[in-house]
Amino acid sequence: MYKKGLVLRFPAEVVDQPIVWRLVKDFDLSFNILKATILPGKEGIMVMELSGHPKKVSQGLEYLRNLGVEVKSIGQEIYRKEEVCIHCGSCTAVCPTGALAVSRPSMEVVFEPERCSACGLCVTACVVRAMEVHLEREAL
Repeated sequence: MYKKGLVLRFPAEVVDQPIVWRLVKDFDLSFNILKATILPGKEGIMVMELSGHPKKVSQGLEYLRNLGVEVKSIGQEIYRKEEVCIHCGSCTAVCPTGALAVSRPSMEVVFEPERCSACGLCVTACVVRAMEVHLEREAL
C-alpha cells in the first residue's frame, strides 16, 4: 500500500462538500487526518496521510485539484538545530502528532522525528528558528 503525506487547502466554496468521504467511496483510499481547521464559508486546511493503490491515490489527487483544492506533498523533513533551541515549548503547542513535547521534570523540548508528519507548523512557531524544513526532491 502506498502512503502520501499531504497538506490540503480548501477554498471557501467547497468546504461544505463531503470531499474526504468521496476519496474513500470513489477511489477506495484510506486517510488519517493529522490536523484540520475547516469552518463553514471560510478557507480550510487539512494535514493528512492518504493511502491506497498508487493509481487510485493519483486519481484522488486529480479529483481534489479539479475541485480547486490546493494539494501539497509533505515531501519534506523537519530538523531541529539543537544548539539554537531554547526549549521555550512554542513548537509543542502546534505539533499535531506529538513529535515535539516537553519532558518533565527537566522541561526540555524533546523531538521524536519518527512521529513527525513534516507539516511545518513548528517552523513558524519557533521564535529562534531552531526548526528547519529540509525538502525532498519528490513530485506528486
